[in-house]
Amino acid sequence: MLTLIVRKIMSCCRRGYSVFWGGLLLSVSLIAMPVNAAAWLKKPASVKQMLGQKLMLDLRYYCPQTPEQGQCRTAMTQLPPELAALIRGYDIGGVILFAENLHNIAQIVQLNRDLQQAAAESALKLPLFISIDQEGGRVARLPRSLATSFAGNMAIGATFAQHGTKYAAEVGKVLADELLPLGINVNFAPTIDVNVNPQNPVINVRAFGENPQQVAELGGAMTAAMQQRGMIAALKHFPGHGDTEVDSHLGLPRVEHSAEQIRQIDLKPFADIISQHAPGMIMTAHIQYPALDNSTFTSKDGEQMLKPATLSRKILHGVLREELGYNGVIVTDALDMAGISKFFTHTEAVVQTFAAGADIALMPVKLQHPGELTALAELLDALATAVDNGDISPTELAESYQRIVTLKQQYPLLPAQASVAQQVQQAQQTLGSAAHRHSELALAKAAITQVKPATADWPFKLSEAKKLLLIMPDHSKAQALAAALQHYGRQQFAIDVISLQQTDVSGAAAQIAAADLVISGFIAPMQSLADIGGMDDLNGIRNTAAAYERQTQQYEALLPLISAQHKPHVFLSLRAPYDISRYGKHAAVVLASYAYNTAENVTAIGAGNATYEALAQALLRQYGLTGTLPVTVAGYND
Repeated sequence: MLTLIVRKIMSCCRRGYSVFWGGLLLSVSLIAMPVNAAAWLKKPASVKQMLGQKLMLDLRYYCPQTPEQGQCRTAMTQLPPELAALIRGYDIGGVILFAENLHNIAQIVQLNRDLQQAAAESALKLPLFISIDQEGGRVARLPRSLATSFAGNMAIGATFAQHGTKYAAEVGKVLADELLPLGINVNFAPTIDVNVNPQNPVINVRAFGENPQQVAELGGAMTAAMQQRGMIAALKHFPGHGDTEVDSHLGLPRVEHSAEQIRQIDLKPFADIISQHAPGMIMTAHIQYPALDNSTFTSKDGEQMLKPATLSRKILHGVLREELGYNGVIVTDALDMAGISKFFTHTEAVVQTFAAGADIALMPVKLQHPGELTALAELLDALATAVDNGDISPTELAESYQRIVTLKQQYPLLPAQASVAQQVQQAQQTLGSAAHRHSELALAKAAITQVKPATADWPFKLSEAKKLLLIMPDHSKAQALAAALQHYGRQQFAIDVISLQQTDVSGAAAQIAAADLVISGFIAPMQSLADIGGMDDLNGIRNTAAAYERQTQQYEALLPLISAQHKPHVFLSLRAPYDISRYGKHAAVVLASYAYNTAENVTAIGAGNATYEALAQALLRQYGLTGTLPVTVAGYND
């Protein structure tokens, strides 16, 4: 509690706290942290130990034997002794967890305690940053039936006109309250990119919207809520990923904004939140910003290219540190993304990002089987050599290490419960609780936006239809909506389904003819690697792209059949609402939900299918729709 009080004081006096408040924080942290905290606060660190603290490892997969062919795809759910030895032996500073690591509460708690135990046995004894991408909406790593995942940032943006920052704060609070009992202490959220490009393949609904001021207010409220509960927030993706048409997982995007545009749009949410809320971390973007830095580098293939922000000293040090006055920890986006790995060896990437001013390298090297484990020692040797020869400043290394240690002092990185059983019990009582599920559904309902018609009156009533036809992206989403309609409807519907994954839709015309009302839903754009996990899913995303193209063709072939038979038709925009410009003309009623995800049990009520429960109640006209479009949709609010 005392550390939280001090942090609130610091947020008001951020620019001047480094000497006076830093000393006060040190004394308070000795009370709030476990009894062995004093030992690691005073212990001097060698160059290699400081470098180890600057690495955040990906432990998503691990195979005990080197695979003879292909990549390892065995999920790491228990900490292998050899990985524990690396954490212990090299004073590693943090790890990132993915969905594959997270199966159930007891398993997650034990894994994270084992990770912290390995760190406690290191020479420095510094606790680990244990991080996750739990943004909500598209990007949520915990099972949706287990933890509350919410409808995501653009859904929150849709509630702003009616509710202000209420839901941003509530989501931040619940995310922190559910992650901390599991032993997860860093959340790579909120995403505060300003999505001004309808073609953005990777951000879109992960953004609160297109208005920089609104994004700043909502992002600030979520940051404050998480950090006040004891969770380290990490703003992303600096200096802004909102006006790109390339996914930085797959290439190197370039933003051609002027310096004035950048400061008015892209940087504003970062600047406001830095000045008001002292975010613990800020994540860099693998994006070129020529108006901020037009210097070049030579890629590993000999190509001359503009420096991306992650490797740009002008952007990380000049803009983020000096111009915006940020004193916290800078963490890179994953260094295995093609925006970096395509152009650099992993060693070159880490050296250059440290030289640019980043404090932590995220996912710097693969450690998925015994044959790869020596890569960590080789990387640390190369980094130590870079310090010796001045490519990484020894002074800046020490300052960066101190920023990391300071952040680890400020937050309760270790679980409060002494035993595994106590921690598991606390997590079981908290995750997916009735109160949290209530908030999840409340946000989903508050976000639903009626885009068409412009008036409250609809030309038909769903409650008067007996036979419904659902045309949905896949069977699971159709099942989720059907189950919610049956649960909330005052009468039982006869519901027929067409999945856009079907290879044969030759009977579609007859199904449409037999229906009293058609409800169709589409998801645009397709899933990105951020949704799924990362670069380990590259083959899967290629398959997804092919399937998405088939779904699009199927849907666009079915829409004229609905119109030709003059059937009452509701179109549901299930992700980015920009697709309403393309498909809205085919339906008399158009709703936007900004979310589409289902829980593992797609028919469960009150257990992770909140978007479909909200849509069902909206279709049944059981509550007033107050959501508003937080982005421009051509032909509707432009």
